[in-house]
Amino acid sequence: MMMPMRTPDLAEPELLMEINTTPLIDVMLVLLVMLIITIPIQLHAVNLQFPVAVPAAAVVRPTTVQIDIDAAGTVTWDGIALSQAAVEEKMAAIATLPTQPEVHLRAHKDAQYAVFAGVLAGSRRAGVTTMVVVGSEQFIK
Repeated sequence: MMMPMRTPDLAEPELLMEINTTPLIDVMLVLLVMLIITIPIQLHAVNLQFPVAVPAAAVVRPTTVQIDIDAAGTVTWDGIALSQAAVEEKMAAIATLPTQPEVHLRAHKDAQYAVFAGVLAGSRRAGVTTMVVVGSEQFIK
């Protein structure tokens, strides 16, 4: 007796739709190793320059010069009204001293900014190194 023969399926075999990731992983590992090698060694130290301690007996308080600017734009040097040119001359004179005094600049809250900026610019041109802007006490109530 003869068995009936089965006809093979003529349909195409199922295709695999997955990407072979092995070469991609190999390339990524090579790139990671190259990145690790080329990164410079990070230093975990922060270089700071701390001030040197001075004995208390050697501390000398510098002299101060008070410059005031009133609401009208008048500039006074230790209570004496001066012109802008005279202020710059005095600043040039104190800039040549071996120990410069602290210059305290106090402007009225209604003073023009141009006058204030002119005094600051003049001090910069003259070479004054220690300048303090005072004025927060006008806002304390």
